[in-house]
Amino acid sequence: MIRLQKFLANAGVASRRGAEKIIAEGRVSVNDQIIREMGVQIDENYDVVKLDGEIIKHAEKKVYIMLNKPVGFITTVSDDKGRPTVMELVSDISSRIYPVGRLDYDTEGLLLLTNDGDLTFRITHPKHDIAKTYVAEVTGDVSMDTIIQLRRGVMLDGQKTSPAEVEVVGATQYGTKIEITIHEGRNRQVRRMFEALGCVVKKLKRTKEAGLTLGHLPVGKWRKLSESEVNMLKKIEAVSSSKSKSVISQGRKSVKPFSRNTNRKNTPKRGR
Repeated sequence: MIRLQKFLANAGVASRRGAEKIIAEGRVSVNDQIIREMGVQIDENYDVVKLDGEIIKHAEKKVYIMLNKPVGFITTVSDDKGRPTVMELVSDISSRIYPVGRLDYDTEGLLLLTNDGDLTFRITHPKHDIAKTYVAEVTGDVSMDTIIQLRRGVMLDGQKTSPAEVEVVGATQYGTKIEITIHEGRNRQVRRMFEALGCVVKKLKRTKEAGLTLGHLPVGKWRKLSESEVNMLKKIEAVSSSKSKSVISQGRKSVKPFSRNTNRKNTPKRGR
């Protein structure tokens, strides 16, 4: 037995959260019965699952992609305003994949795409404190006081950001080049952190995420992750739930996995 939203995520329909939204919209049926509630369990060997009236097949082979996203692309599968999306850059991949998290329109760099819903969930869930490193070219007064404030956290929307790892790594035509690592995913967070301190980010590039490094991958190009890279990502939950030496991850608690019922039946059952 498997939860309906997990089945949809594994089949590459959407991320786990995206699948929950699709279910709530009444677009999914099991054995021709519309399902709108979360927690429904199905037997993927017997139950017939449909999305918008079309049968969803078993999960296809998992695909893991690293893209060096250029500026000017939306990190979505489609855009109602007709803007170019990152999917156009991976159109030569036959499997149905989707972005893992977001990368702003005017930010370039490392972006993961996959059809592995479980992995997407682990990487994007706030409890895992996934590290994301950016190189920002900044104008304004980048004093030591500015660096210290970034390291301690900055107030955004009435809430202080988690402490960031910050280093000055050089200078450019725009001003100061700074490497900053954050463990959150607020909207336009890095830019807003600098703006709150009187600085403006002229160029921003994500270079690392979840232990992966962009390296020399050309802008607009993609590559498949190696087996060792995929295995590293799949260990995220186990690593994040253990005690960490990092100040940021202190006090976090592990989350127990869902228990599964192994009894097979032909009708979907609502989970407790």
